[in-house]
Amino acid sequence: MSPATLFLHADAALREVVDQLDSADFSASVPKEWSQLKSPTLLGILGRHAYDEAWVPDVIAGRAAADGDPFADVDLRGDDPIASYDALNDKAQAAVRAGDFADTFHFTYGDYPADEGFAHLATYRAFQAWSIAKEFGIPFHLSSELIEGMNEHVTPHADEWRQWGVFPPAIDPPAGADDETVLLCTLGFWKP
Repeated sequence: MSPATLFLHADAALREVVDQLDSADFSASVPKEWSQLKSPTLLGILGRHAYDEAWVPDVIAGRAAADGDPFADVDLRGDDPIASYDALNDKAQAAVRAGDFADTFHFTYGDYPADEGFAHLATYRAFQAWSIAKEFGIPFHLSSELIEGMNEHVTPHADEWRQWGVFPPAIDPPAGADDETVLLCTLGFWKP
């Protein structure tokens, strides 16, 4: 699986969860480690994901926030935050499907070759999808394609990325664990 395809699977997974959110939960607090916001809420996290989606076409084209941030002062959530997120998700997916990628993606935390950049984008989306679903009781499982892609493009870097604080410590999987649980344990995200 290509790293761009992995991104598409992860982006679809996050959308699947976002589309099941209940607006009554928007003011609910979420774990502080999900965000740099002082008092993160589900709506705040949705806003951060909308912002991230808005940037995807520019990032894959090689642009950087250091060159100017057209989304800094824009209300990307609007009156219907889920529909607004979905529209941004559509644009991000279309840009990736178009297949015209810069050699280097410029993130606020550094520059990375496109393949690794797609792995970073996919990791954020996949584990936020799982974490949000777990936190809010939304029925959700990582797809077999997403698990396969994460095992191909992300788990080989788990120990290195763990040193940067991307992943918590690995967890021993329970006996008889399925592929999703093994992946979540390997990357430190599994919770019974």
